[in-house]
Amino acid sequence: MSTLEYILLFTFIGSIGALIGGIILLSREKLMLKISHFLASFAAGILLGTAFFDLLPEAAHEGETIGTDIFPWVLFGIILFFLLERFIHWFHHHEEFHDEKEVKSTLPLIILGDTMHNFIDGVVIAATFMVSVPLGIATSLSVFAHELPQEIGDFGLMLHKGLKPRRIILVNILSAAVSFLGAIITYLLGNILEGYIPMLLAITAGFFIYIASSDLIPEIHHEKRKGFAFVESLLLIAGVVIMGISVSLLEHSR
Repeated sequence: MSTLEYILLFTFIGSIGALIGGIILLSREKLMLKISHFLASFAAGILLGTAFFDLLPEAAHEGETIGTDIFPWVLFGIILFFLLERFIHWFHHHEEFHDEKEVKSTLPLIILGDTMHNFIDGVVIAATFMVSVPLGIATSLSVFAHELPQEIGDFGLMLHKGLKPRRIILVNILSAAVSFLGAIITYLLGNILEGYIPMLLAITAGFFIYIASSDLIPEIHHEKRKGFAFVESLLLIAGVVIMGISVSLLEHSR
């Protein structure tokens, strides 16, 4: 197989393949609707865990090699997401017609953040295959392993926000497919795009922190039903712990 064929095959495994967990959950739609509020809490933990255990350490490591301070880019991501959300709120407020089942304004931001993350995954997979095939395979399997719990959380979160199962699958497939764009661009441009990876990772981390902190965690605080807030808090912590353990295990296996 050529390098490009390896890149395309393992980009598919690392991105599209990771959707399987969420698709299996959506096959139990009635159950998913009942537990979507809990899955949103789990997703908050997954997003925070991904940001602090995966994206930020990787961004800091890559940033050191090229002398880039990544933390201003994290702040830039948070502020950018805030401004995007304000724009979306303004846009919906000025629409002439409103659907009673209108999806919350944070949903486009969640999709945007996940799409950026997928693009970066494609860049990383392609870049490592251009170094060596074994390194590329190991990286692709690592991407699959950390994307799997994140995608399960994202599926549950989108269902909780009111998106229909078929549309959730379509949106996630399109978002995951962006990883192919990142992989192909990296293959064509060589090392040029690699210099921007630390900034892209940091901005994506800022996106994930903003979503979890501004939208999901306040929902947990406002939950008044007896026992629900406690369970949701445990699920948020579980999401953080799962991402921390999975990233740690993958680091040691490299």
